[in-house]
Amino acid sequence: MLIGPPGAGKGTQATRVADAWKVPKISTGDILRRAIESESLLGITAKECMRRGELVSDEIVTDLVAERLADADTQDGFVLDGFPRTLEQALALDVLTEAYSSPMVVEVRVPEDELVRRLRQRRTIERRIDDEEATVRERLAVYRRATQPVLDFYKTRNALITVDGHASTDDVTRRINAALKR
Repeated sequence: MLIGPPGAGKGTQATRVADAWKVPKISTGDILRRAIESESLLGITAKECMRRGELVSDEIVTDLVAERLADADTQDGFVLDGFPRTLEQALALDVLTEAYSSPMVVEVRVPEDELVRRLRQRRTIERRIDDEEATVRERLAVYRRATQPVLDFYKTRNALITVDGHASTDDVTRRINAALKR
């Protein structure tokens, strides 16, 4: 699984890792954006949370991931992009993935100023509602508070690998794949 703050390049790297290992990429961000576009009750709730810079509830996100992990294409493995983000999600993921071997968790680390720059640029290109600067700063603060216990959880299990995400996309991909092969 790839963990990192918004704008760290998790989506790009998750796609590349999934392609290299020939497994599906499961992105909670993509799942949530599809729910928002469909204007389902979940989508409307998620949209309001994201607009305020908050995380969508653990229960909703975990249910979405559980539903996706039940699909046949995940039986030989998968790459999770942006999940788990809280300790509660990590504990729920343990239950969901009992049949698999121990997870490998890659933290993509990028300095905050670079994250803000990337997200402001992404907002201009993609017109994403959750990438306005004030919202970005709040998302980063929420991310740090919620995700540090997750990183600590996986670190105590010797399952956490940290990769510098402030390099070229190709360099980050090489670092991640090299770490996973070890």
